[in-house]
Amino acid sequence: MCAARLSTVVLDARDAHELAGFYVRLLGYEVRAEEPHWVLIGPPGGAGGTALAFETEPAYVPPVWPGRRPGEQQMMLHLDVEVDDLEAETARAVAEGATLAGHQPQDDVRVLLDPSGHPFCLWVDTSGAAQ
Repeated sequence: MCAARLSTVVLDARDAHELAGFYVRLLGYEVRAEEPHWVLIGPPGGAGGTALAFETEPAYVPPVWPGRRPGEQQMMLHLDVEVDDLEAETARAVAEGATLAGHQPQDDVRVLLDPSGHPFCLWVDTSGAAQ
């Protein structure tokens, strides 16, 4: 058995507190810890699941979605967020500060950009398999 386990994904941002607030509203997470340039959020009540942390990076450059030319800033990762209603949750994410990406590669997924420009995907499980 492996003793290592993923606990947190950390995203750089222009403003860690602003981006943390967006994901608190989007995911229903709560703030677990914060410092002047760093914030940790996670599921409410200490429930299991992957936490997110945000760090203010003065030299932050937003990723580019979709990738353009080699040697330019690229997307290095994105978050997949499962939702029950794709259209309603897309509208809610936009109301909370996300931007719908201009390039949408699939009909059953919505690519959005968070307030710092990180791409994330909303998707609905249509496989019929319970998670």
